[in-house]
Amino acid sequence: MKVESDFGSGVARALSLLTLLAVLSVLGATGWLFVIYPDTDGPASDVQEVHVQVSEGTTLRQLANELKSEGVIKDAKVWSLYMRMRGLDRHLRQGKVRFRVPMTPEEAARHATTRLGRIQVRILIPEGFSRFEIGQRLEEYGVCDADDFLDATEDASLLASYGVEAHDAEGYLFPDTYEFDDDTKPRRVVERMLANWTRKHEEIQQQYADELSALKGWTTHDLVTLASIVEKEAAVPAERSRIAGVFWNRLRSRRFLPRRRLQADPTVQYGCVAVPEAAPSCADYDGQITRAMLDDRENPYNTYRHSGLPPGPISNPGRAALAAVIDPEEHDYFYFVARGGGQHHFSRTLRQHNIAVRRNGQK
Repeated sequence: MKVESDFGSGVARALSLLTLLAVLSVLGATGWLFVIYPDTDGPASDVQEVHVQVSEGTTLRQLANELKSEGVIKDAKVWSLYMRMRGLDRHLRQGKVRFRVPMTPEEAARHATTRLGRIQVRILIPEGFSRFEIGQRLEEYGVCDADDFLDATEDASLLASYGVEAHDAEGYLFPDTYEFDDDTKPRRVVERMLANWTRKHEEIQQQYADELSALKGWTTHDLVTLASIVEKEAAVPAERSRIAGVFWNRLRSRRFLPRRRLQADPTVQYGCVAVPEAAPSCADYDGQITRAMLDDRENPYNTYRHSGLPPGPISNPGRAALAAVIDPEEHDYFYFVARGGGQHHFSRTLRQHNIAVRRNGQK
């Protein structure tokens, strides 16, 4: 009896030890999952950002597999377990979700779910973007709704607080790289951009004080409007000052006919975006310019049919475009045509221009 009792006791002790080891293993694994794993390095990647489309029916497992294949996380099963253990699997963000890589599992979780609070979105607003394009990009990145942003750009009290004497903020939404929280209030987004423009404008005023004093009769709004056109026309930075000189020549010289016509395609296009109801030719606008659009006087932004500057800026110019307008290259060119690679051929006379047009295959 004693032998059996000792044997039974030994088995019980062994089972207790195994149970203890199992419990310790589970606790250790759980501790690793919640304490160490969240801050481990993600996989190295050749890209800086990964975009993943998450629909209403996307499961955590599908998302984890895609993130692994895109190089955001190292192990889909471990990351999925981490998400489930924290109760995050039923709160996935929907739409186009961006993951900046490399990132830790915790950072990936924060971007993937709505339960961990807001995420910071780094967004580039390129030089020459219109407020309509900015709104689309902000919505695409999850910062704010595009229509709400456009409404905020037309807030008269907001514009007045930054000294913008215009009906909207077009031209004053300074192009730059910004960081916003997702779901930022549109008014706050516009404030950030206007404040940035104010700082850059003050720097320009100090640097080009003499040149600005010589531009008598030209308001800040006039210069921003002209700079917005230069920004859209100059694909190569080195040509900004020369293109600005062309437009100044067209505005000032009696030799250029029709008098003071800028004849800039981007102004026509902007009119079809900003006030499509005003011009019949814009009814079927798809991004391409037609002869009817160039001939349409109903488009208030059509600089082929209206002399001088358009009603306002057609894009948001950067510092270089503003500087080019204030201090343009002095020359006697009146025409330019694209010749490939973003560059242009410049001409002094209409005859030379027409030859350049045929040579470069332009219509």
